[in-house]
Amino acid sequence: MFTRVANFCRKVLSREESLVVEAIVQPQMTVIPREQHAISRKDISENALKVLYRLNKAGYDAYLVGGGVRDLLLGKKPKDFDVTTSATPDQVRKLFRNCRLVGRRFRLAHVMFGPEIIEVATFRGHHEDTEADRATSQRGQNGMLLRDNIFGSIEEDAQRRDFTINSLYYSVADFTVRDYVGGMRDLEDGVIRLIGNPETRYREDPVRMLRAVRFAAKLGMSISSETAEPIPRLATLINDVPPARLFEEALKLLQAGYGFDTYTLLREFNLFQPLFPTLCRYFTEKGDSSMERIIAQVLKNTDTRIHNDMRVNPAFLFAAMFWYPLLETAQRIAQESGLAYYDAFALAMNDVLDEACRTLAIPKRITTLVRDIWQLQLRMSRRQGKRAWKLMEHPKFRAAYDLLALRAEIERNSELQRLASWWGEFQASAPPDQKEMLDDLGDEPAARRRHRRPRKRAPRREGA
Repeated sequence: MFTRVANFCRKVLSREESLVVEAIVQPQMTVIPREQHAISRKDISENALKVLYRLNKAGYDAYLVGGGVRDLLLGKKPKDFDVTTSATPDQVRKLFRNCRLVGRRFRLAHVMFGPEIIEVATFRGHHEDTEADRATSQRGQNGMLLRDNIFGSIEEDAQRRDFTINSLYYSVADFTVRDYVGGMRDLEDGVIRLIGNPETRYREDPVRMLRAVRFAAKLGMSISSETAEPIPRLATLINDVPPARLFEEALKLLQAGYGFDTYTLLREFNLFQPLFPTLCRYFTEKGDSSMERIIAQVLKNTDTRIHNDMRVNPAFLFAAMFWYPLLETAQRIAQESGLAYYDAFALAMNDVLDEACRTLAIPKRITTLVRDIWQLQLRMSRRQGKRAWKLMEHPKFRAAYDLLALRAEIERNSELQRLASWWGEFQASAPPDQKEMLDDLGDEPAARRRHRRPRKRAPRREGA
């Protein structure tokens, strides 16, 4: 009974506080005419324009919104384009044959044009805690929105969005940008500011804390003091987010070209721990452990590859990040159980990946590749005979070699550096030179096997 009363009081107080804050900070709606902003239709996806025009022609209000508008105003190329409209998801589906409805927490329409998907969301409304609202929305005891299908006006939708810089609306009807929450000012000042009461909004969706950090790193902006203050206190709310969603967020955080800066902010705001609890146990005061150095370096390398339009693989990223916890776990298992190191290593792989997957639901297709990269680290020192050539035929050899080279750079171990250098030269050499390199290794087990005396056969029995 006490818990119910406490939850009710918290809900009422947080709602009242949120309304007070919104009333204080909500500026008057501003319309920015075409000549005062940098958005041009030629920079917008043709498919997004098709969706906007068809919705307008059918009598619905429709706007380009979110990161697409923000990036266009900053002179950046948007990754995708989102549309918001007065039409309900079912009405959108009737207009577009190439449409499907998705989402449980908030119902969305995906209009598909081959590989490009235009996400269309209906204007969201405020929660009034009425019987009708309870039928279309659901909130957990900790304040998290579990289902949120309350529709409203564009003014309400602007208040329901997360950050001011993501709450700017571009209209193809008159080419204006509408600003309901001061987003243009924050965009010009380089400030990430949450709309409404920060604590309430973070409790509604804890992923907003991760998004604040990601946008700050990506856009080179600062997080406003009132938006930043609750984050370290509420960081543990990330544990309530489904692991599958956290995996997708982790990729956005670390593989968007700003991974190292994002990693630094995640640690500063205590957000790295709920994502990677295994790694946090190995952090040091000075931040100079082998694990911390390899995390920093692999993220910097990943950022460089992305900015050079090169492919990146999350399997390699996770293999590098978890390598040193894997080594320590394998050594502990070997000491405690008396198992051979190779067997202890196999058990350690299971333990480390199982723990990682409890927080981030890393798909099996990725953990399988991580295991391959790890196992090849043990095999790369055994090069005699045909082993080196067979090893190079492995699909993940190149990733394994890159990890070996990264380890040599981090550890500054002369033996590891010689091994990485040998493999680098071996890959670039012609077959005759490769054979010479293998012969130079000496003590070749295959040669010893060729010169072994043949086994004596048992004498043939008579009558056999």
